[in-house]
Amino acid sequence: MMMDKGLSLIEVESFIQSSAEFTDLVKFGFGTAIFSKNVSEKVKLYKQAGIYPYFGGTLFEVFIIRNMFDEYRKFVTDAGLEYVEVSDGSMKIDHYEKLKYIQKLSKDFTVLSEVGSKVKGVDIPPAVWVEYMKSELEAGAWKVIAEARESGTIGIYNPDGSANKALIDDIIGHIPSGKVLWEAPNKTQQVWFIKLCGPNVNLGNIATNDVVSLEALRLGLRGDTFFDFLPDKFQDKKL
Repeated sequence: MMMDKGLSLIEVESFIQSSAEFTDLVKFGFGTAIFSKNVSEKVKLYKQAGIYPYFGGTLFEVFIIRNMFDEYRKFVTDAGLEYVEVSDGSMKIDHYEKLKYIQKLSKDFTVLSEVGSKVKGVDIPPAVWVEYMKSELEAGAWKVIAEARESGTIGIYNPDGSANKALIDDIIGHIPSGKVLWEAPNKTQQVWFIKLCGPNVNLGNIATNDVVSLEALRLGLRGDTFFDFLPDKFQDKKL
């Protein structure tokens, strides 16, 4: 998943030319869809390229905190989107209420639900992460997103950007790997997940200009993962 934080139409066309084949999803970051130019045109371009665009979970919360759920559905529908994100990272939503939003939206859209807080210092115990992910998948979410923000210093990561291994191990032990999209905006995090879960791991919040370089990591065509997917007979060539 690439994060579009306000690309122009020309930039979208260039991105599609270079990176569409390596990209499944594009998220219009934060609440930028409210004021960004040419959103409808960008949605059409992404969809024509075989990429599914959707609005970031913060926009969902912008509508929900104002009691405008019906208006949110109309806004998404009018934009021509088939995917939505449900999150509660910026505001408090009772988890039962969140599940009801997922259930309602999943009747008409493909739902990605995000677990984790965007607020520094709000710690969710691993068991609760797992419980939330399981229940949100059961409610109708297609995939669950493991929160990290665009900075990669919160949620599944420590403040220094390193992985919260205990939390991630607990999630992997209980949730099917194909059902989790790990936010990994930084190269070290991308390398870490590729080594842990393999080259086809679902990664999100990828910067526009990093999609091709991430694909090189997946294919073992960069030094960071050069030896990870080679047969054992070549391992003695390591420096």
